[in-house]
Amino acid sequence: MVEKFRERLTVSKESTQNLDGERFNLRKLNEMEFRKQNQIEITNRFATLENLNDDEAINRVWENINENIKISAKACLCLHELKRHKPWFDEESLNFSDQRKQINMHSVQNPIQNNADNLKNVRREASRNFKNKRKAYLKAKIEELGCAYL
Repeated sequence: MVEKFRERLTVSKESTQNLDGERFNLRKLNEMEFRKQNQIEITNRFATLENLNDDEAINRVWENINENIKISAKACLCLHELKRHKPWFDEESLNFSDQRKQINMHSVQNPIQNNADNLKNVRREASRNFKNKRKAYLKAKIEELGCAYL
């Protein structure tokens, strides 16, 4: 008798993406002065790394290199500011979104009917919240624009 089975592996998006909130403004590297400043900063930091002991673990050396590159990038490039596309999206909406993500991951890892029903309810509540927030924001904008023309 031959049995077939299917194994499903999932990896959360949070573990695959850099979510520490630090995004550098890499467009500044196109400008020659920022590029040279960054190169000098990194060169100076690596010169101090050469003075470290060779007996240190390779992981610690890698952490030092990674940390020095981040520090020099912060100093030269500054952080990239993310655009805020949805002005109606507030803390309450963020909580709904996080709750929906957590329950979705839980239902994927443990696909029983109770988890699927719970996910459906949370999705419904989150969608309802988002819709109401958008409506309220657009209504306020329309009233604001209406008053501006009167």
